[in-house]
Amino acid sequence: VDYYELEKKITDIVSNISHMNNKLFLWSITVALAGFLFGFDTVIVSGAEKTLQEIWNSSDTFHGWVVVSSALWGTVIGAIFGGIPTDRIGRKNTLIWIGVLYFVSAVGSALASDPWTFAALRFIGGLGVGASTVAAPAYIAEIAPAEKRGQLGTLYQFNIVFGILVAYFAIWALGDFGSEPWRWMIGIEALPALIYAVLAFTVPKSPRWLVIKKKNTNEARRIFGLVNDPETIERRMEEIEAELNQNESNEPLFTSKWTIPIGLAFFISFFNQFSGINAFLYYAPRIFQMAGLGEAGARLSSVGVGVVNLVFTMLGMFLIDRLGRKILLYIGSVGYIISLSLVAMAFAYSWTGIAVPIFLFLFIASHAVGQGAVIWVFISEIFPNRIRAKGQAFGVSVHWVLAAAIPAVTPVLFNSIGPAPVFAFFAFMMVMQLLWVYLKVPETKGKSLEQLEHELSRQDQV
Repeated sequence: VDYYELEKKITDIVSNISHMNNKLFLWSITVALAGFLFGFDTVIVSGAEKTLQEIWNSSDTFHGWVVVSSALWGTVIGAIFGGIPTDRIGRKNTLIWIGVLYFVSAVGSALASDPWTFAALRFIGGLGVGASTVAAPAYIAEIAPAEKRGQLGTLYQFNIVFGILVAYFAIWALGDFGSEPWRWMIGIEALPALIYAVLAFTVPKSPRWLVIKKKNTNEARRIFGLVNDPETIERRMEEIEAELNQNESNEPLFTSKWTIPIGLAFFISFFNQFSGINAFLYYAPRIFQMAGLGEAGARLSSVGVGVVNLVFTMLGMFLIDRLGRKILLYIGSVGYIISLSLVAMAFAYSWTGIAVPIFLFLFIASHAVGQGAVIWVFISEIFPNRIRAKGQAFGVSVHWVLAAAIPAVTPVLFNSIGPAPVFAFFAFMMVMQLLWVYLKVPETKGKSLEQLEHELSRQDQV
């Protein structure tokens, strides 16, 4: 045995694997930066919303449904129709345009002088948020190997919570900056939006999209070759081409064949929002003030929420391909039930001090390690290649319709029935989620997208 040659071959293999992993991670993290803008855009308005209501003398209803939720209504439209450009012009080109929408929204809304203009510009940014929840997870799922899909997919969620954390820091740091701090809070998003739009040019097109939508197998094989073992490439290409030969590339989504993935996408999105997560993120400073904290303390506690969210999202990233999606949903559901019940009791019995912040930190930790880590990965992997963009659009549309409606009515509910019943209702819904996970949710870790398609469609036909 020529040990020198053997050592050299092993070194070359390790070097190639390292090079492939670096490219895969770089492309995934670049695409996932759309999540950073999503998280920042979602939360930054929480630092400005109370000031804007006072400046424009808005009613609770107008403020909730128009000023605060305008971006969310844009997100709904972006999610519903985001599958169209994602399929027609591709995942990559859609992501570039998403960066442009964020940039225009940030600059325009920061310069707005009336609530309707502000709402219209925030709506444009919402279009970017909605489309990003279709295109970015779909791209990462389609380029990642099965054994890494969970961790790479959670990069999108990691960037969401990192954007949330940075937004809370911006709210805290810019709270007293200049004569109109809210303009700086809203407008600073233009910088990362511009950077993202430029970086999106550097990633390749999705190889599965190239095969299914463009029939370009040579380019798809080349891109797969940059991040996959040679044996894996040919096996994967055979599976994708077999799917293409057996099915229409423009197959409709709503057929009986896909009842299971449609139901899974609907309910994971439904329960995600009925945890109250967006209602909390949009009104975190206000909720902390209702719990007895001063304005400065409320802003600082919001930063704490961002830190906890980031730390437990990293834990979810570590566990998702080890424990699996279903176990994380179990953990998150139990944490939701405990924390939301405690928050409801704290408001019902007027507990003061640090009780409410601690319970809310537990709530955000439960979300981050459970639903937050799982949702975007799960929706992106349960639909087959040829209808992934449509399925992704359906799932995130359910998510964003509820994400717009629930925060819109939150101020009215807080003022009419109080926070205790609201949080108690969210706790009850998480009991329902726990039952759904136990009865209906399959485990998807470690399985190729083509294998999952076969299993889920076959189950529906039994």
